[in-house]
Amino acid sequence: MKINGETHYQIGEVAEMLGTTTRTIRYYEEIGLLTPPIRLDGGIRIYTKDDIIKLKFILKLKELGITLKEMQELASIYRVHQTPDKIMPRLIEILDSHIAKIDDKIAKLASLRKDIVDYKQKVLEAMKNKEGGQDEKD
Repeated sequence: MKINGETHYQIGEVAEMLGTTTRTIRYYEEIGLLTPPIRLDGGIRIYTKDDIIKLKFILKLKELGITLKEMQELASIYRVHQTPDKIMPRLIEILDSHIAKIDDKIAKLASLRKDIVDYKQKVLEAMKNKEGGQDEKD
């Protein structure tokens, strides 16, 4: 729908467009990640293209493993400074922290994989030795 020449979308349209639910969008509003949208008579929420861009950003951060608490921190910084440039340094710190956690998990998984491969080899050798011992008895 157009209001003052600008296209607006209802919550269901936004949810479908972004592959999320209306409940998720409402929740992000409740916890302060998303600014409450304009409401029409009857309380119908309508969203601008800017609202959709912010929501896409939130969903991307979620996909990257950023916690709601970290997102709230970024939203708080944005509310104070009203410019994305001010949140970028903190976002970089958060992303670096997540990269370090992932690297740690990868190292632990690689170690676990090696342990499993080594154990499997021992089991195979034990089975081979057992089979070899039975063949000599027969």
